[in-house]
Amino acid sequence: MTIIVAADRKYRRSPRKSLLPEKYDHQEPLEVGLEGASFSGAVFNLSSTIVGAGIMALPAAVKQLGLIPGLIMIILGSTLTELSIDFILKFSRTSKSATYAGAVGDSLGSAGRTLLQVCIVVNNLGMLIVYMIIIGDVFSGTTTNNVHHKGVMEEWFGQHWWTSRISLMLFTTLLIFAPLISFKRVDSLRYTSSLSVGLAIVFVAITAGVSIAKLMDGSIGMPRLMPELIDQASFWQLFTTVPILVTAYICHHNVLPIENELKDPTQMKSIVRTSLIICSSLYIATSFFGFILFGDQTLDDVLANFDGDLGLPYSSLLDDVVRVSYGIHLMLVFPIVFFSLRLNVDGLLFPCAIPIAFNNRRFFSITVALMSFIFVGANFVPSIWDAFQLTGATAAISVGFIFPAALVLRDTCGVASKKDRVIAWLMFLLAVLSSMAAISSDIYSTYVVEKRA
Repeated sequence: MTIIVAADRKYRRSPRKSLLPEKYDHQEPLEVGLEGASFSGAVFNLSSTIVGAGIMALPAAVKQLGLIPGLIMIILGSTLTELSIDFILKFSRTSKSATYAGAVGDSLGSAGRTLLQVCIVVNNLGMLIVYMIIIGDVFSGTTTNNVHHKGVMEEWFGQHWWTSRISLMLFTTLLIFAPLISFKRVDSLRYTSSLSVGLAIVFVAITAGVSIAKLMDGSIGMPRLMPELIDQASFWQLFTTVPILVTAYICHHNVLPIENELKDPTQMKSIVRTSLIICSSLYIATSFFGFILFGDQTLDDVLANFDGDLGLPYSSLLDDVVRVSYGIHLMLVFPIVFFSLRLNVDGLLFPCAIPIAFNNRRFFSITVALMSFIFVGANFVPSIWDAFQLTGATAAISVGFIFPAALVLRDTCGVASKKDRVIAWLMFLLAVLSSMAAISSDIYSTYVVEKRA
């Protein structure tokens, strides 16, 4: 172990090197007794990274665009994501970088590396705080405009100190999050990731089943196939869906950590493709059946639609199953997103230190600090998401598309083809336009709310 630590200390002297050691190479595992990660485990971990809270916003996005354009945009988002990840894999291998930040550092310098890490930290912090807020809403309820909406635990057991929001969040943090975020390898989360994907499938299956049942009894009809353009405002409203669709597949920050632990790293492209097929299938099914089921009544968060009578027997039970399965799904997605958050915070604070996996004090100190920040943000400042709406959308777009495109356009290794450059320019322009759409829609929404108030 002394030899390993000494080697990694030398490896980390340059801030362009990786933040984590490679767990497996073609000769033998770096750590005694560690096997390389399997294909299926990597697929589940990457799929779990992709499918988070964003899946619930897709039916509303399809409602704005119409069924046909909405589903086409979901497929387009998957295609662009695969291309951007291919760029990351290509340039990380060329520069022999074990992390996304390392590849960007080799191409754009330390400033580009730091900017990418800041974007990942902002994006992941925002997501994790929102995950915890949603979990609190599902299990303990929420109060909006002085109206209290009961959570599942309140409905089942009534109001007690242990069904309050802060108590449930504390129990969740100590009993579920704490053990799961203590793992030092991504592959250790493969079983919880597979369960989280399974719970997402449960949600899709229930939504599809209810939709088909109501279509058969004639209580709902087919939704709009194309967008409804009434005036200029309705036209510009279409662009508010772009950030949702573009960022639905953000997983780039976990691609290389997952690849580093693979028994056969050459499988990574197939893993990415398989994960994107699984996730895009879930997205298409959720958007299609969610929009069919609720039509123009589809809310921005379709989970909120499962808070009333679905018009079928056992409607209340179905509502509870959907909400509980989704709440548990987010609990299991949480650690996989937290993994890359901790990795990049460590890279920002200790760019030249040995890998965090070999320093227990630093590992647990950063873990506790980040978890405390997320807990406080979600429980005591629930409106903190307002601060992340703008920065989160732009940061996610930067991580997913601007930096991969920049790697190709910079091309310090001279490996980009003409086709790569054309795709990179299109990707860059789409990312910039998406960021502008996110900023404009956020400013417009704030202005309208203030004007009405």
